[in-house]
Amino acid sequence: MSGHSKWSTIKHKKGAADAKRGKIFTRLIKEITVAARMGGGSPEHNPRLRSAIAEAKSSNMPASNTERAIKKGTGELEGIRYEEVTYEGYGPGGVAVLLDAITDNKNRTTGEIRKIFSKGNGSMGEQNCVGWMFDSKGLIVIRKDAVSEDKLMEVALEAGAEDIEDEDDCFQVVTDPGNFLGVRDALDQAGISMVSAKLDKTPQNTVRVEGKDASQVLRLAEALEDHDDVQNVYANFDIDPDSIPTD
Repeated sequence: MSGHSKWSTIKHKKGAADAKRGKIFTRLIKEITVAARMGGGSPEHNPRLRSAIAEAKSSNMPASNTERAIKKGTGELEGIRYEEVTYEGYGPGGVAVLLDAITDNKNRTTGEIRKIFSKGNGSMGEQNCVGWMFDSKGLIVIRKDAVSEDKLMEVALEAGAEDIEDEDDCFQVVTDPGNFLGVRDALDQAGISMVSAKLDKTPQNTVRVEGKDASQVLRLAEALEDHDDVQNVYANFDIDPDSIPTD
């Protein structure tokens, strides 16, 4: 399963995580609000909400923010009515791009996302033009200095992980979506620190891009992630992380 999430690895290497941009709390609040609206305010009976709350805790988001987001989702507090939208398209080099967004104005967001694709030498496509190329997986990223490979394999595989990938200075634990929470909880109970743990979309096949195409597709992915309504960006490019500037 090597190469399934090059974008996650590259973001880590470049230091381009959401937290650096100050966006992570907004993204998490939206996710918690929508999860509570769709599945109720009890994390014990709402796996999506439970996962979002765990990510909020690992990101040091104040518990009061989480509580307010849940109450807005369940209707106990007045809040903005959000809508989930998926956008699909192509980037430089024929790379497939898939993104999740949560917005209170679909028409505005659609126009802005289309403009970002166009400006980034890509094109936004129709529904499911590339979505079929991606599978839903749980993805947990762990720094290599946080645990030995043997220990990680023992805990993760015993808990039901599908695979452990060696990606640069990190390990990536891949799970079936149904086993994601169990594997993440097992790692947490074993005291293994995680860089990130979330449900992800992994490409069935990757496209190798180099040179100008590589630089352009990374700029496009970052521009999409910078949009306030975008929650996640997935792409099927394969780029050597060591060739990417860290400045």
